[in-house]
Amino acid sequence: MNQSKSQHILELVKELLDDIELSRLGAESLLLKASRLARWVGSDEIKYWVQLEMKGYNSSSPISLKYMGITGRWVDKEKKTGFWGPLAQHEAALIAETTKLRSLSTPDTSGDWAFRVMQMHEKQLALTTNNIARLSGIKSRVLANLHTFVSEVYYEKEFDSLSESIFERYKAEVDLLISNSCGPVLEQIPSVMSRLADGDPESVSQALTTVRRIIDSFADSIFPPRDGTIVLGENEVSLGPNRHLNRINAFVHSGTESRSRRTKIRQNLSNLYERVSTGVHSDVTAEEAKALFLNAYLLLGEVLHIAEAQSKPAVAATQLG
Repeated sequence: MNQSKSQHILELVKELLDDIELSRLGAESLLLKASRLARWVGSDEIKYWVQLEMKGYNSSSPISLKYMGITGRWVDKEKKTGFWGPLAQHEAALIAETTKLRSLSTPDTSGDWAFRVMQMHEKQLALTTNNIARLSGIKSRVLANLHTFVSEVYYEKEFDSLSESIFERYKAEVDLLISNSCGPVLEQIPSVMSRLADGDPESVSQALTTVRRIIDSFADSIFPPRDGTIVLGENEVSLGPNRHLNRINAFVHSGTESRSRRTKIRQNLSNLYERVSTGVHSDVTAEEAKALFLNAYLLLGEVLHIAEAQSKPAVAATQLG
């Protein structure tokens, strides 16, 4: 789902919540908006239920019978009698019954027919009151279920929006760091994304090959090959041209004193590099390949953030001096 559609859904959800909570729309208009939302993000059951509320219920669908109970429409479930009509119809009947109740004044009568007239009046009053209660109950339950559906979408989209915002900010930071430190790496990323979008095995294999090359190019940019060895932990490792992971780990080792962070990055880097290398020659799904690419991107960003954090005290000291 693109950003504009996601934003449109969030705006629609906010409108619907206000429409329901502030009673701004009648049943028909409210359900039309809810139907639009359900088509985009609702389950098949929710989509069908909203249609039932717009067009009326039936006795042949299990979902219809289920929501007859949820919305309090049954008069006698065993006899299959109840309020089968759409919500707008019941809302109109509710308005009519409420108007009727206001007009039912106590009759001014006397004589032999007074008792009978009062009985008829009280019966009509009870019937109208009962109808109002039943119809109000149906409307309240429909709106409550609708509010639950819309609220769930709202919180989900708010979380998605927050997640997208966090990731976009982090991506911008990483892109800038990669651009400043190793521009050629950034130039290879669109190629990976394009091949992953294709999704076929050959494209996935090519994408993983490019990811491996990105890691190699990254190593050459931040820690070029050199003669000799270095001690990392308890191991003495070479820093030659083909020792890309050693050189990245040496870079991390020089940038942070946190042993646990060094270990985490070293293990992640080793597992990642092994998997993208293996994936070139064996089956890796498009979904896993996307996860591997994202992992590589985030790992490069973390390594560069370590270097950035290391350089800040030196910059601050220079400014103070």
